Amino acid sequence: MLENIQSTAQYIKSRIGDFEPEIGIILGTGLGGLVKEIEVEKQLMYSNIPDFPISTLEFHSGKLIFGTLAGKKVVAMQGRLHYYEGYSMQQITFPVRVMKYLGIKSLFVSNASGSLNSEFKKGELMVIADHINLQPQNPLVGRNDNELGPRFPDMSQPYQRTLIDKALTIAKANNIICHKGVYVAVTGPNLETKAEYNYLRIIGGDAVGMSTVPEVIVANHMGLPVFAISVLTDEGFNDVLEPVVVEDIIKIAEEAEPKLTLILKELIAGS
Repeated sequence: MLENIQSTAQYIKSRIGDFEPEIGIILGTGLGGLVKEIEVEKQLMYSNIPDFPISTLEFHSGKLIFGTLAGKKVVAMQGRLHYYEGYSMQQITFPVRVMKYLGIKSLFVSNASGSLNSEFKKGELMVIADHINLQPQNPLVGRNDNELGPRFPDMSQPYQRTLIDKALTIAKANNIICHKGVYVAVTGPNLETKAEYNYLRIIGGDAVGMSTVPEVIVANHMGLPVFAISVLTDEGFNDVLEPVVVEDIIKIAEEAEPKLTLILKELIAGS
């Protein structure tokens, strides 16, 4: 895997010249609008990058965007990969490892998720302070390469506390409702039943989604500080669940995206 990471990173470097990103960004469902704020220098389609997995979702565009955001050089994944698409955890997290070899010093992640906490309403934001991993595989399973990270990486602080505090301060200063909570990662692609939502609340979850945690595990494995934030797009705490369709999730995420963009821009500017 190390050879593939290095060769893919080398190919990308040959396409972007002397551009060296400081920050990596992963954009979740309905949250690609942040790209409009980037002064774009280069764009690469996933399909043109050797060994790079291709997003199979029609609402994930599958581009690596290189440019400047809030005065910082960034590389943004416009379109992420999911376990339910049929990829292995190693494939899903391959882009994170490549971004590290491109030079990033920290990783910012966004996603759309369902609220489990009755005080967290759809359309609001939640900074992820911790997570519970219920996905069936782990990206670190298999032979460990010490050049990538330790065999048993510490996960006592998977999300950097200073970034969490700064994000909450930015939200408050801009009158944005933004909570702090625990994200539960499940396989998907189906949404949860009423009993499953209840179970996820009982074990300590505030929001549930189908992504993020594999990338965060690998980022921690490689020593990358992480900040992650969710747009809450539906609610799983009502006595009677309302049917949810993906179009509604995307619509709510897009409506909340300007608030998320503001927080990320100011956070990146001060990082």
